[in-house]
Amino acid sequence: MKEWDYRQNGCYFVTICTKNRDEYFGEIKSGEMQSNEHGKIARKLWLEIPNHFGNARIDEYVIMPNHLHGIIILDDKREDDKINVETLQCNVSVNAVENEFHSKISPRPKSLSTIIRSYKSICTRMINELETLQCNVSTKFGWQSGFYDHVIRNDASLDKIREYILNNPAQWADDEYNLAKRKQKKE
Repeated sequence: MKEWDYRQNGCYFVTICTKNRDEYFGEIKSGEMQSNEHGKIARKLWLEIPNHFGNARIDEYVIMPNHLHGIIILDDKREDDKINVETLQCNVSVNAVENEFHSKISPRPKSLSTIIRSYKSICTRMINELETLQCNVSTKFGWQSGFYDHVIRNDASLDKIREYILNNPAQWADDEYNLAKRKQKKE
């Protein structure tokens, strides 16, 4: 949402897709996700988000073959954590306008965008390091740019999204992200 402050306390439903929706994280068998090494890395790092962002908690989530659905709860109880920026410069240069522009479009500390960007970055690095160790140079893991988010506004919506996440593996055959289904549509 354009006017929403994504540092604000609340529940956020996110979907993050792999580049080209390639199936890096494992496969669905009998309605259950079977994670490979990449999927295990994605899961481990997802669960570590609160260790790096004290305002974040992980709620329901699922790692799918080529995407992740999860609920992140932002709950920053510290009121004294205002950002005060002081400058040592006496003169304001032309760059001040550029800096103001970049500060408006850059992800804010402790924001949902910062959390997701950090998660995607470390995931990419660790998975590609694993591939290098295994001498698999043909595979280069990556994410699609951006991510989908939805601000969860009430308990009924939260419960519905939790149910969707839990049931996602069982719905894989009909999932829009399923590579096999997309290939069938093209034929």
